[in-house]
Amino acid sequence: MPARRRRQAAVALKHNLGQEAAPRVVAKGYGDVAEKILKLAFDNDVRVRHDPDLIEILAAVEVDCEIPIEAFAAVAEILSYVYQANAQPFSGEKTS
Repeated sequence: MPARRRRQAAVALKHNLGQEAAPRVVAKGYGDVAEKILKLAFDNDVRVRHDPDLIEILAAVEVDCEIPIEAFAAVAEILSYVYQANAQPFSGEKTS
C-alpha cells in the first residue's frame, strides 16, 4: 500500500519585534492556497521553515490572532533563526 501523502499546508506569521507580545497568523491555507502562500514567500525572499508538527498547531489559529502559548517555544526558535538569517544574504533555499 503506498504511503499516504499529506496535503500541502502553509501558515504565515508576522511579528513586529518590540511592538507585539506574540506573533500573529496573517495567512493560512491548504493545497493550492498553501502553494500560493509559499510562492509569495519565495518570491519576496521570506524565509520558510518546514515543520509539520508546528503547522498542526498553527493551522488551528484564526487569521489575525496571536499564536497560542503552546507554540511559543517552537515559534521563538524559528524567529531567532529568521532574525539571524536576515542579517545574512538570502540564497532562496528552503530550510528544514
